[in-house]
This record gives sequence, structure tokens and C-alpha cells, in this order.
Amino acid sequence: MAPQPARERILDTAFRLFYAHGIRAVGVDRIIAESGVAKATFYKWFPAKDDLVVAYLDTVDGIWSGQLHDAAAAAGPDPAAELVGLFDALGTACRRDGYRGCAFLNAAAEAVPGTPVHDRTVAHKTAVLEWVAGLAADAGAPDPRGLARSLTLLLDGGLASGALDADPEAAAWAARSARVLVDAAVGRGHPPSG
Repeated sequence: MAPQPARERILDTAFRLFYAHGIRAVGVDRIIAESGVAKATFYKWFPAKDDLVVAYLDTVDGIWSGQLHDAAAAAGPDPAAELVGLFDALGTACRRDGYRGCAFLNAAAEAVPGTPVHDRTVAHKTAVLEWVAGLAADAGAPDPRGLARSLTLLLDGGLASGALDADPEAAAWAARSARVLVDAAVGRGHPPSG
């Protein structure tokens, strides 16, 4: 197996350390040491720590957005089912070993508004909101943005609860709540279970 390029080693190390310990708690020197690159190599790729943090968030965005889209698609072609199905990604995330909540919410809690890191977190949350609003419009919701806002708040709450409570059932509760919101918004009713 060929050695991993320096940039990837730096990013992989940052990903592991930032998610496990927080962005502020992990210094550049630790990332350099654990990735096994020279200081000059690190700064060639990432002139400032914020550059590395934004690249880390780009990586997280690709993974998490992919998981959300895959979970929605797995629910079938009905946009209303996709709106509920995307919550399966939440369940998977909350059950993962080492789960520490949403990397974007964690980063936002540490970032100063107006910085590249904060702006990247806002861009991610906005993109998810827009995608969910598109699904809500396709499902026939009379207020797609309102439904999307409710669902993304529920998603973020589930991400936080999964970390704070260490209870993977938070995702199941979020999914059930999402079903109620979606059914009410698109005029569908399901018989009570049980």
C-alpha cells in the first residue's frame, strides 16, 4: 500500500482529533506530530489553523450530507417518505462508537461569528435547510420552508440529544416526531400504532 499523501494525513489526523477533543483543545503542533509531517509541509497546505478547520468541516459535510441523502433515498421516491427517512442517518450517527454530536454544532460553539469557521458552519446548515425545503415542496407542503425549519431543528436537537443523553433512542423519537410533522404538513394521516 502506497504511503498516504501529507495533506490527507494532516486532514485525517485533524478529523480524528477535532471531533474527539474539540477544535480549540487541539493545537497545530499536536496535529503535526501525530500526522508525521514536517512543520513546513503542514503550513504549505494549511497556512492557518482556520484553513485546516474549514477543510475538516468540508470533509464532514461530504460525509454527513451523503448520509442524509442516502437515508432519504432509501426511504423510496416519495418526497414525504424521504423527509422522514433522512432521520435514519441520525439513528446511525447516534449509535456510532465515539459519537460526540454534530461536528458543525460543535464547531459553531467554538467559533466567533464572522470567521471562516463560523461561516462554514452556517453554509452547511443553510444547505441542509434548502435541501429539506426542496423535499418539502416536492411533498406538497403548503409552507415548505416552515416544515424544513421544523425538521432541521428536530434533526439538530436529535444530534445534540444523542451526544448529551448518550441515548440512541433520541433518533427514534426524532423520526417519530418528524413523521407527525410531515403528515400534518402534507395532509396525510396514519393510524395510531400499537
